[in-house]
Amino acid sequence: MKKLLFLLALVLPVFGFAQKKGKGGPKVFDVLIGTYTSAGVNSSKGIYVYRFYAERGELAYLSEVETSNPSYLAVTQDHHYVYAVNENNADGSGGVTAFKFDKTTGKLDLINTQKSVGSPAYISVDKAQKNVFIANYGGGNLQVFPINKDGSLGASTQTIQDVGKGPDQMRQQQPHVHSTVLSPDDKYLLASDLGTDKINVFRYRASRVPPLTPATPAFTSTAGGAGPRHSDFSPNGKFLYNIQEMTATITAFSYDDGKLKELQTVKMMPDDFKGVNGAADIHVSPDGLFLYATNRGTANELLVYAIDPVSGKLTYVSRNKTDGENPRNFVIDPTGNFIVVGTKTRVNVFNINKATGKLTQNHNNTLLIDSAVCLKMVPVE
Repeated sequence: MKKLLFLLALVLPVFGFAQKKGKGGPKVFDVLIGTYTSAGVNSSKGIYVYRFYAERGELAYLSEVETSNPSYLAVTQDHHYVYAVNENNADGSGGVTAFKFDKTTGKLDLINTQKSVGSPAYISVDKAQKNVFIANYGGGNLQVFPINKDGSLGASTQTIQDVGKGPDQMRQQQPHVHSTVLSPDDKYLLASDLGTDKINVFRYRASRVPPLTPATPAFTSTAGGAGPRHSDFSPNGKFLYNIQEMTATITAFSYDDGKLKELQTVKMMPDDFKGVNGAADIHVSPDGLFLYATNRGTANELLVYAIDPVSGKLTYVSRNKTDGENPRNFVIDPTGNFIVVGTKTRVNVFNINKATGKLTQNHNNTLLIDSAVCLKMVPVE
């Protein structure tokens, strides 16, 4: 069992509590944490579930389930099912696994697994719970898997192979699809390809087989050698923000019915930075006023930007070192008061100043978890 560095949460009630549903919505959530599980490298075994008390920013252990390299997770709209990629590169056993989820107890029960064409690094699910979409980084493609009535996954109904390469001869010799993000209305799927410096756009029709067709235009290019990785929409759906791993840059786009128009690209690091970049994750605050992004490499920082609500453009606010190297994925709690971020050796909690967007790390509220690489938050009812 993973140990907490704080004591109070160990005695907090997990079962039989009355959740507060007053002004501002739910105050208690389950945090699902996907990890890398390489034997001999770290101690993680799969997916861990913790209860998060948003009024205090505290975490308490609930459960865990073993599964191989669940490096990205997706939770259905009704919160009854969780889908995890199995990012296995060397032995060709990559796939996607379905779990039934009890958010009251935090228990995950295995349903089934489907094999992928490549090593998947990202997964998403539509609101109607008809399909999941995975990005096979190693295979340079994306796949669609239908969801059955019992939450299990059927065999893949569509594989879309990207083509091309980028100018970086070390990392862009072939396509590397890194994320599959649905538009807020579920009409489009946007797939970032680190290997070809493109954001591919597909029209999504859940009732059709196959459900994806190229949009018009079919893609938007980023700067050569940038390596687009993850994207997030503003709450109003008018803007899309894409983080580029290799150059540690963020591009703001206007978004309208599947069409992207670049508004601005900002550097995450100062001009005199001499270290190694590894920009990773990006999320917009629930109120749409701030954007947060992580950079790994030698920076190991969580950056804050203010968002102009009219233009969508970004203004730098601050940068924050994480307690632990390799800050990869993170989640903003729905109250907008906290960020929970995974690093190579631990999970950090930061308090958010909702007026300024600035962060203060709560050093007394840390989980010792190896290779926490994906975090999702689900309200408890």
